[in-house]
Amino acid sequence: MDALALLIAATFNAGTVLALAGLGLLINERAGVVNLGAEGMMLVAAIAGFATGVATGSDILAFGAGALAGAGMAALFGALAIGLNTNQVATGLALSLFGGGFSAFVGVGFVQAQLGPRLNFQVPVLADIPFLGPALFRQHPMVYVALLLAFALGWFLYRSRAGLVLRAVGESPESAHALGYPVRRIRFLAVLAGGALCGLAGAYLSVIYTPLWVEGMVAGKGWIALALTTFATWRPGRVLLGAYVFGGVTMLQFHLQGQGVEVASQLLSMLPYIATIVVLVLISRNAGWVRANMPAALGKPFFPGG
Repeated sequence: MDALALLIAATFNAGTVLALAGLGLLINERAGVVNLGAEGMMLVAAIAGFATGVATGSDILAFGAGALAGAGMAALFGALAIGLNTNQVATGLALSLFGGGFSAFVGVGFVQAQLGPRLNFQVPVLADIPFLGPALFRQHPMVYVALLLAFALGWFLYRSRAGLVLRAVGESPESAHALGYPVRRIRFLAVLAGGALCGLAGAYLSVIYTPLWVEGMVAGKGWIALALTTFATWRPGRVLLGAYVFGGVTMLQFHLQGQGVEVASQLLSMLPYIATIVVLVLISRNAGWVRANMPAALGKPFFPGG
């Protein structure tokens, strides 16, 4: 039971990275924008957050730096893809490649750096409950922030006027423009918000989840977060569920090794990516269901007055 509690706790810890990034990408795609640069944004945010944490000793400032770095990278994407109407797919891929190279260059001096002592967080009283305490109530506050963000985003999209406008821009930008809404501005703000959440994910990875800086440490999590939005049919609650499923698969490899299961470590490391491929294949078998849930204008540029 203790091992199971630790596995559940590790699942929430690993899933938080994917949840934050997935929710950010969901905001982008609900506005009709496909940003494939999640991997690059997370890498730049990871080094920004880690470097800030090393310099200041403050996790809060580290998260702030990560969010700003992610938003800055997203602003670059928005200026090109929304402002200049460059191809969204090509621009996102370029952003991902740029982020990987830039973070590696900036992070050379931080490979051996260490953060200050890590604090152990726990919810008073609840953390002492047998099994549930170690499993659920001894997490970093950002784990609970991710949960709240998913519920808040669900309320925003389906219960607020601003969320309705955002979804309208993703469904029919021409109609939203005809009603007087600034479609490009709304899309740009959505891209910034999504980049900031990807930045939080990157900072969480390097400051809390690891905590250290290694070149390429995101290791495909940005691509898994992109797959999550499709897996979740563009709904926040399902993004959260999917993030924890993939987080659990990721941590299962360490759990099995700890239990003495003799399986090649390389095979276990492949599990999250195999799970991603399997899920996408299963979803793609029902293309009509995907189209029914996908924002109608996803990936389509908008030219005011065109």
